[in-house]
Order: sequence, then structure tokens, then C-alpha cells
Amino acid sequence: MAEKYDAIVVGSGISGGWAAKELTEKGLKTLLLERGKDVKHVTDYDTATKQTWEFPHRGRITNEMKATHPVQKRDYPYSEFKPDWWVNDLDCPYTEIKRFDWYRGFHVGGKSLMWGRQSYRWSDFDFEGNAKEGISIDWPIRYKDIAPWYDYVEQFAGISGSVEGLAQLPDGQFLPPMNMNIVEKEVAARIKKHYKGQRAMIIGRTANLTVPHNGRASCQFRDRCSRGCPYGAYFSTQSATLPAAVATGNLTLRPFSIVNQILYDKNKKRARGVLVIDAETNQTIEYEAKVIFVCGSTLGSTFILLNSADQQGGIGNSSGQLGRNLMDHHFRCGANGLVEGFEDKYYIGRRANGIYIPRYRNLFGDKRDYLRGFGYQGGASRQGWSRDVAELSIGAELKEILVEPGSWTIGITGFGEMLPYQENQVTLDKSKKDKWGQAVLAIDCELKDNEMRMRKDMIADAAEMLEAAGVKNVKTFDNGSYPGMAIHEMGTARMGNSPKDSVLNRWNQMHDAPNVFVTDGSCMTSAACQNPSLTYMALTARAANYAVEELKKGNL
Repeated sequence: MAEKYDAIVVGSGISGGWAAKELTEKGLKTLLLERGKDVKHVTDYDTATKQTWEFPHRGRITNEMKATHPVQKRDYPYSEFKPDWWVNDLDCPYTEIKRFDWYRGFHVGGKSLMWGRQSYRWSDFDFEGNAKEGISIDWPIRYKDIAPWYDYVEQFAGISGSVEGLAQLPDGQFLPPMNMNIVEKEVAARIKKHYKGQRAMIIGRTANLTVPHNGRASCQFRDRCSRGCPYGAYFSTQSATLPAAVATGNLTLRPFSIVNQILYDKNKKRARGVLVIDAETNQTIEYEAKVIFVCGSTLGSTFILLNSADQQGGIGNSSGQLGRNLMDHHFRCGANGLVEGFEDKYYIGRRANGIYIPRYRNLFGDKRDYLRGFGYQGGASRQGWSRDVAELSIGAELKEILVEPGSWTIGITGFGEMLPYQENQVTLDKSKKDKWGQAVLAIDCELKDNEMRMRKDMIADAAEMLEAAGVKNVKTFDNGSYPGMAIHEMGTARMGNSPKDSVLNRWNQMHDAPNVFVTDGSCMTSAACQNPSLTYMALTARAANYAVEELKKGNL
């Protein structure tokens, strides 16, 4: 007989951790299912205090690691510093109809342990864009609907940032901001003056504490965040939401639990539970609950929904939109250069944050030959001992030069919005199986003309701004961007106003299965250009509150 709970949460990352916290705090006996291993806060951050020279290969990956991680090796996140937090691609393959870099980690906490922590609100420019431009479908919510929930999650998570009064980037409930260094401050002032306040360079808004907060210590400027933070100084499931859920006495955490499908009762038109594969034994187990929150990451959740075949094309897919409208941000282009006149200045520590230039294109009367816009992330620093000094290749003079810091440099990289396209989609590939005998996802996704035109501006504007700020020897770059690279995948189970063209309603609730809620990146109707995780947090807390209210009314 299946074990029964009030609620089941699938996935323990940023969204799943929030769902578990909110549901347990509201009195629901909640089962939190994670397909990977458990990771204990502090004790399992075994490389967090190690220096680079303490690793056999100084952080670089070996040929053996490359062989088992042919996708994860494509970019910098996968390294010798914490390789066990990234998925073995041979155990978990997928089909790339077009190139898609799918970076994944299977463990309690998910990517909340490895994320970049940039935390920005969306504005009505983002929520209204689809409707005003006739793109895709309209968002079923506006900024006023989510603003109180941004407040709520920011106050708990701890977001450091500066109040700027920008319509396109609403201010939040901030902890004190980190400081820009002296070069960043000067470049920011020059940009503001040159563009008469129409463009701004600000310090990044990040989920790193700048003061002690809710029993967690402040950031130590170690910049070892991707290995886990023993101080709890950045927001993660382990540091924040999981302890809160555990404290209620209402949480059961079960790692090594692969949710294969949602079990659907056709007579009641409700989900009755989930089917789990034990990742260690391959045993299948059923769990039942009154309400289910699916938070397994954009593509992970969509796999589960597609694989739940009690309904044609997967559970909740009467609209035919499940798996469609896959988005990511496109980036890896911009400009950099040298800054003169600050040779006697330096900075303290390794700040786990950078600068941010909010979107300014296609706003306030600006009109481009593409839709939407982009922001920039980056920063200024001084070159270190590893810089190339070609004319001083040996000897004492070389040693003397290399103990002095090098030139100041500054660089900015654009992050652009990708439009939702129905043909950018994921489907089940039943011809290929993973380690546990499950079908895999086939991903067919690409950047299109709108994004390519935008990239030209992202590059040209970066160079123009730096040159306007007096930066010398400015050079542009475009290192190419494939979907998945930004690790901001969104869409595939979008929110909307009608069950005819969307999977979820305005409460992240499935039109076709009202006791199923999806609150991770798969719910997004468009992508904006800001980092999305703060929005996932707010949507999850909002949906959990609504679900409990509906449960009490007997509507679920």
C-alpha cells in the first residue's frame, strides 16, 4: 500500500526547497523527493576550504572526467573543485537534435548549491511584453501580483543590493550592497554622465549576505561559492529553506528517489501521487498525496510530465504546449579593455559579485530592429601573476615584476532575452534509455534571427560604453552562445490564461490536474533578460500559499 502524505515536492533545488518550506510551515506533512544523493550542510562541502594547489590537477579536469562528462566538460562549471555535483552524462544521456548544453546536478539542494546567485526582479516591461508585441501568449500575471512575494522571499533569502529607482529593474528588500571597486565606480559615473542617466552601471544584486541574517553568517569574499558555503553566506536549500522545513517536524526527505511519472486518477481528474524509482536499487515505489509540487528543473519536470502518459501526450497537455517554447538566455559576447590612472589602487578580497547594467533597449522610446533587450554583467580587476610578460621570460626581473599587480582591466558580457518559439521544444526519445531504463529527452532548440540581431547590439554597445568611459584598447568578443549554456533554461510548461494554449494557470496550477503545481523554470511564459531564480522563488511561495488555501476549501 502506498505511503500517503499531505503534499509531495519533486526536486530539492531553489524551487523545491521553497515549496518544502512553505508547505511544511503551513502544517502539511510533506515528502521531499530528490533523485540524487543527500548533501549535508557544512560537513559535505569537503573542498570548500581547499586552495587550488591542494588539488592534484589544480582544478583542471582529467581525460577520465572528460570521458564520463562529455556535455558537462563543455564549459567552466564542471571542474576538479567539486566534480561530484555534476551529472555523469553517460548515465543520463539525452538527444541533441540541435546543440543544447544541459548542465545538471543530482543531489539534495540541486543547483541552489552551484548557482551564480544574481537575483533581479522582473518588471511589467517583462510581464506585458508578449501581449503588447503579439508574441506567444500573454502572461496571466503582472508585477503587482508577484511584488509582495518578491518582498517575502527576499526578506528570508537575503539579497544584497542598492536602491536605484529604475522602472525596468524594480528595487527590493535589500541587505546592504557590496561595494564597487574604485575603477567600477569611476566607469559607472562616466557612463551615467555620458548617457545623461539613461544607462546605469550598478553593483550586482546577489543572494550573498553582507550582514548576518536569519542565523547565517555574512559573505567572507572567498569566492568559493560553487563548492558550498560553510558560513551559509549565500542562499541555498541547505543554508535556508531546508532547515526551516525540518524545524516544523512536517518534512520527510527521501534522496535517491527518481520520480518517473505522476499517477493520475481519470475519474477524479486529479493526480493521486507519484511513481518513484529508487536510484540505488531500481525498486519502484508509489507515494500518494493531496497536492503535488513539481520542481525538478525546467527539463527535469517536463520529462516527468511528458512521461506521465495517463493523458494523451503527457499529463496536463490538452493544450499541446507541454515541451514547447523552450528558452534560455544568450550571452558570451561583449567587450573589455584597459583602465589607466589607478595604478596605485587595489581592492580587498575576492568579491563574489560583479557589476550589472540593466536593460535600456526597446524602452522609453528606444526602438530597435529586434524585440526585447539585454543587460550586462562584468567587473573590473587587476591582472595577476599569471599575466603574460613576453619580454621578461626569465630571471630576477621577471620575479620582481610578477609580485606587482598588473594593469586594471574591465569587461562586460551581455545577457540577452530569447523569445519563446513553439518549435523550440523537447520530446521523449524512447529509442534511447538512461541508466535506470527510462526514455530520454530529445531537445530541438536554437537561437533565431531576433537573437542574432540583438547580439550585434550587445557587442557594439559594450564597446561604445567602455570607450565613452575612457577605457583604452577596447576589444569586442563573441564566443558564441548555444541554448543551455547560460543554465537559465525556461519554458516548456508555460503559464497562461486559457487551458487551450497553456499548461498552467496564474497560480502555477495545472489546468488539467488542479492538484499539481509546477513552479520551476518550466512555468515561464517568456524569459526577460534578468537572471530568473528570484522569480522562481516568488512564484513558488505564492503558489504554495494558494495551494494550501484551496486545500482547506476542499477544492483540490
